[in-house]
Amino acid sequence: MKLSIVGSGYVGTTIAGCFADLGHEVVNVDIDEEIVETINAGESPIHEPGLEELIATHAGETLSATTDYEAIHETDVTFLALPTPSNEDGSIDTGYIEAAAQSVGEVLAEKETPHLVVVKSTVIPGTTEELVANAIESTAGKRAGEDFHVAMNPEFLREGSAVTDFLEPHKIVLGTQDASARETLEAVYDPLREQAPGDPPVFATGIREAEMIKYANNAFLASKISLINDIGNICKEFDVDAYEVAEAIGLDDRISEQFLRSGVGWGGSCFPKDVDAIIAAATQAGYEPPMLEAAREVNDHQPTRMLELLDGHVDSTDKRVAVLGLAFKPGTDDTRNSRAIPIIQGLLDRDATVVAYDPVATANMQTHFPDIEYADSAARALEDASAALVVTDWDEFAALDTEFESMAEPVVIDGRRIIERREGIVYEGLTW
Repeated sequence: MKLSIVGSGYVGTTIAGCFADLGHEVVNVDIDEEIVETINAGESPIHEPGLEELIATHAGETLSATTDYEAIHETDVTFLALPTPSNEDGSIDTGYIEAAAQSVGEVLAEKETPHLVVVKSTVIPGTTEELVANAIESTAGKRAGEDFHVAMNPEFLREGSAVTDFLEPHKIVLGTQDASARETLEAVYDPLREQAPGDPPVFATGIREAEMIKYANNAFLASKISLINDIGNICKEFDVDAYEVAEAIGLDDRISEQFLRSGVGWGGSCFPKDVDAIIAAATQAGYEPPMLEAAREVNDHQPTRMLELLDGHVDSTDKRVAVLGLAFKPGTDDTRNSRAIPIIQGLLDRDATVVAYDPVATANMQTHFPDIEYADSAARALEDASAALVVTDWDEFAALDTEFESMAEPVVIDGRRIIERREGIVYEGLTW
């Protein structure tokens, strides 16, 4: 099948490479000429394990990229994988997706064969049918449900494992309003279902339900992390090992072991934005969700707790303090909503001299803090430091040992339980 994907960010590039690997003919449409050239050269514009190989394999054959929306004319299905950034009040900015829908409509105005437009972006219920469909209708001069169809197909891709998440999904959610759209979307995923392990379930539902499923999924997981962090904070007050407690409660299949590692909290491009968006949307609709607001509050406070633990050991004024880990999670260079951002800002507010290290995310963090020092290794960051705060659980941090001996004061505040307690360091875990 011929597919077009508008947008070449984390989602758009990942699904383009994966769909091409499944045998579809795929074209990425993006206004950024540099990204288009990168994909056509067989390289990935983003850091994501396994994606570089997929693009290198299929670019120039079943995968191409262009800045020309006219390429959509030759395809059967268009996926909209565009950013929906947060406004100041937490609501989503739909400007990118509306503009793209209008551009798609201009192409469909001249197309005589059926076409399906699938929203892959995370959007508030009602967006696909009201904003996207209407935008296409306004420029195409055609009727949704008759001359073209729309659908919602939420993504459940985690940065650092997005390729695996796509090719080995827990579920495939298809939100459609008619049988024609559902059958076409099912055909897109048939090759995946044939090769994916465990025959992943396909959940067919309405468009609004599919939009809400994505928010519910992320809101539930974010809340689970905040809950175990809250429990971890309580455990610390009673000198209880929070990880022992989590391991035990995770044996209950009603709870499960996933997302039970207490620590400095959640970040990234999805959880914070999606929780904020659904709170804002619900509030605007007349309901203020107290549990989600509490989950956000707990998460926002975890970096402060980490800094307070530091204050109990070191007056960081004019002291060199190492921050280990800048990406919001290991396996990615993404620093969006990284817990390292409030940590570094808190240290600067304390007049500390910050030296930071991350295996891959330094360049992205420099856009936030261009004036702090960045080390080229964890060992260099620790040299002469009066304290170290571990924010991201990269495996290489677990191997640190004699490197701590070079610290001026060997105080380690561990926000991810990646460092082992050992002689010669003053160790403090965030929630244990």
